[in-house]
Amino acid sequence: MGISQYMAKEIMRELSHKSREFYEFILPPVDIVEGANDLVVTIDLPGFAKKDIKLRIVGNVLSVSAKREDVENEGTVYYKHRPIQIHKKIPLPISVSDDERIGGTAIYQDGVVTLRIPIPNFSNIPIT
Repeated sequence: MGISQYMAKEIMRELSHKSREFYEFILPPVDIVEGANDLVVTIDLPGFAKKDIKLRIVGNVLSVSAKREDVENEGTVYYKHRPIQIHKKIPLPISVSDDERIGGTAIYQDGVVTLRIPIPNFSNIPIT
């Protein structure tokens, strides 16, 4: 292999590494919708096993962590952008005091986590 081929291969490897870091920074896509009595948070996490995903709520911040094993491929790898780990903090549009504990239910199906978080002290305000 000539020096130019070696340099091109190393540049592509470094670009692939940097693009993976970028994707891990911006991922995962998240939707937050306020329902009748709860927030519905939808998080796309394809490629991660349910056991490798951790969700935590502290204050008004949802922390999403996921990590999977990096599979070594035999042969030539041209692109490798699939994230290995994700750590994201998502501000929630609810306010929780320190003595309140927020629970929720999460379902993982087809690479998507659907989290339902009850809105604390929920009450409708009548308009007169």
